[in-house]
Amino acid sequence: MQELPRKLSLTDATLIVVGVVIGSGIFLLPSVIARNVPSATVTMAIWIVTGLISLLGAFAYAELGAMMPATGGQYVFLREAYGPACAFLSAWVFVFAAVPGAIAFLSRGFAIYLGQFLSLTPLTANLVSAMLIVILSAINYIGVREGAITQRIFGSLKVIGLILLIGAAFFGSPAVHATADIPQIPQAFNYHGIGIAAAACLMAYNGWSFVSFVAGEVKNPERNIPRSLMLGMALVMVLYLGANLGYMHVLSVPEIAANERVGAAVMERITGAAGARLLSVLVLCSITGAINGNIMAGARIPFAQARDGLFFARFGDIHPRFQTPSFAILLQAVWSLVLLFSGSFEALSSYTILSAWLFYVLTVGAVAVFRRTRPDAVRPYRMWGYPATLWIFLAASAWFIIDAIAGQPGPSLAAFVITAAGLPFYFIWTRHTR
Repeated sequence: MQELPRKLSLTDATLIVVGVVIGSGIFLLPSVIARNVPSATVTMAIWIVTGLISLLGAFAYAELGAMMPATGGQYVFLREAYGPACAFLSAWVFVFAAVPGAIAFLSRGFAIYLGQFLSLTPLTANLVSAMLIVILSAINYIGVREGAITQRIFGSLKVIGLILLIGAAFFGSPAVHATADIPQIPQAFNYHGIGIAAAACLMAYNGWSFVSFVAGEVKNPERNIPRSLMLGMALVMVLYLGANLGYMHVLSVPEIAANERVGAAVMERITGAAGARLLSVLVLCSITGAINGNIMAGARIPFAQARDGLFFARFGDIHPRFQTPSFAILLQAVWSLVLLFSGSFEALSSYTILSAWLFYVLTVGAVAVFRRTRPDAVRPYRMWGYPATLWIFLAASAWFIIDAIAGQPGPSLAAFVITAAGLPFYFIWTRHTR
């Protein structure tokens, strides 16, 4: 059976990690965090801890990706560790909700930021969002190299832009007075507020698993998949921590809490309206890179499913000229557009984050499963600090999931319902395959 060619370099894989993880969260979520945790020290501690937890998850994916560098990544790991039913449900969540929901959500954010330069009606905003999805899907349709080049361009621009933002914050403006936010700090911290802040940070770090979906197209995957995850997440952590320190160097914590677009507020404080517009350009580049990464990685999941006989066979086709999973990319774009124009992506984006984390936990746990069931398998990379680091990740993830269920029972129930809804289709497909 024909396979997708390996054309992605270490740089490409690293920028997929960076491009998918860094979307609009670092520019929007600090205000949410500041409203719930009015302390600069605690805020930074939460960003560091959640970043390290995400890095531990990346360590696990690095071992699995180097051990089984196949297209579909997480889907393949779950299939081999727990069986096809678990893998199918994971694909169900990511193919029908998580990935297209994220694409639609990000494209709407692109139109919102573009509205600072152009006057857009609700209809034209939707058309701009749709056009962006179509253009980026077309680029990935005609070649993985073209998609990778696009990822390099916008991934590099967002990294350079964030570095400039951090530099401007520290060298372009005097520091705020350390006492500026003291009157606003409550005498006791609210556990619920810390939970919301931690969840927001984990959402901002979300996306490190996506490079596993294109593992079958990465050159020298035994070395480059672990390296891309380590380099990508290390770079993300440095940029996130630097950006937050820069924000708090220019604005007080109450000011951060009062500004939904913190990055724009920082640049406006330093250079005026021109700086805010420049920041908006940076956000547009960041969102574009995140959408492109989602399109590239997301289409590989139904491709792997179809190759297993658990999805329509057309999704497993490789374009004879472009050497891409063309049909999977095309239908992913169509479904993203449906979610965009129906507006249902907003609910899906909030519901499926919990479902996604359930499968992250299972995937990381697969490291222990394979260490027991396949002790002699070739492992070019072994998870650092195993088993302690694995258990730390699982414990932290369990807390996150339980806290989400307790704090938001409605969306949590919806997440489980969306996941369980895939079971009837799994039985239909397995019966059809037999």
